[in-house]
Amino acid sequence: MSVASPEILIWFALLLGLCVGSFLNVVIHRLPKIMEREWRGQCAELRGETPDTNPPLSLSRPRSRCPSCGHAISAWENIPVISFLLLRGKCSGCGTPISIRYPLIELGTGILSAFAVWHFGWQWSALGALILLWALIALAAIDFDTQLLPDSITLPLLWAGLAFNLHGVMTDLTSATLGAMIGYLALWSVFWAFKLATGKEGMGYGDFKLLAALGAWLGWEMLPAIILLSSLVGAAVGIGLIIFAKHGRHIPIPFGPYLAGAGLIALFWGQVLTQRYLGLLT
Repeated sequence: MSVASPEILIWFALLLGLCVGSFLNVVIHRLPKIMEREWRGQCAELRGETPDTNPPLSLSRPRSRCPSCGHAISAWENIPVISFLLLRGKCSGCGTPISIRYPLIELGTGILSAFAVWHFGWQWSALGALILLWALIALAAIDFDTQLLPDSITLPLLWAGLAFNLHGVMTDLTSATLGAMIGYLALWSVFWAFKLATGKEGMGYGDFKLLAALGAWLGWEMLPAIILLSSLVGAAVGIGLIIFAKHGRHIPIPFGPYLAGAGLIALFWGQVLTQRYLGLLT
């Protein structure tokens, strides 16, 4: 490769990440609606009612439209980040403001993708890091909106982590397998301990599967750091919401975004954090 090749690959990863971020916006918006429609259809079938006759909904159909006026989004209006700037953050049909989250997810996905390629180099671990961070971004946003962590993302992510580590791409297979098992059982145990003590459910099963997926990708050694980081950030944010935003103590706060954020930190700096943590204990 030429000297400029690493820089070209990083720029390519940035552009690829911007495009993937645009697709993730569709996943974040539509996947919960698809799940809800499937649940409604199953319930209607069990009750012997007429199934939903609305047009089918998928990640590709129907074409994206403005929720306010129904204006069909054209190709030039769907360019990551650039279209938002050209449209000045408003629908070209009715002038309704477009959520700032769309370009932020696109830009964040692009920057993180470029950073992953720079951090790992152009090798299989970089590809694995891209797959993991793209899935974590989608899961964090969906859980933030709906308090759901879809099995259609968490379970394939878990199996993909084990598949990548068949040849030790991110960690060895033994560590990945133990990571998946321990990750699931760790939060499963907390769930049942809390439920037996209080009679309430403190988290959802999706959190178990997400931590299992992180363990499958990064290995069981990263789990203590992930759990500690996510718990500290989650506690700080929860207390802040209660004190400053008057968030009710009985209103649930999704844990998935904190797990996803801690997973990203562990992906890039987990080894350093673990070594420093163990150094403090010795």
